[in-house]
Amino acid sequence: MTWTRTELEDAFAGYQNTVVECTRSGDWNAFADMFTEDVVYVEHAFGTLNGREAVRKWVTRTMTEFPGHRMTEFPANWFVVDEQRGWIVCEIDNPMEDPGDGSKHGAANITILHYAGNGLWSREEDAYNPMNFLSMAKAWCLAAEAAGTLPDDAKAWLAKFGAMVR
Repeated sequence: MTWTRTELEDAFAGYQNTVVECTRSGDWNAFADMFTEDVVYVEHAFGTLNGREAVRKWVTRTMTEFPGHRMTEFPANWFVVDEQRGWIVCEIDNPMEDPGDGSKHGAANITILHYAGNGLWSREEDAYNPMNFLSMAKAWCLAAEAAGTLPDDAKAWLAKFGAMVR
């Protein structure tokens, strides 16, 4: 099936708006609802998720724990529309909240979305180097610790994963 550039861009704008609302509310169910029932979601650190409910379980857990719930937004730095395939390929930024000292911390990933029509996506792949995210989260924790603002969940994360990265 082929979709117009306008439909793909509108669907991607809907995707981005949903992510903004989920980030604002802390409720990530609407994120899962953007996918077909049989979606395949490839996440390089967490594996392949099959089906909307698997995505829902993963995203609601991941985005309500450290470091996910300390990320303030997920803007697309750029995107490309592939009309022939019905894909959107984009770079998503993942900035963290201010750790208390004004420093900036974030990491980006490449997301590939396969459009299924009617505003739904049948596949998402998030490609990135997990070590970049671990290093960024550790740097955020150390900055928050130095600023005296390190929350308990981040402290526990740092104790568990901090030694894995420099």
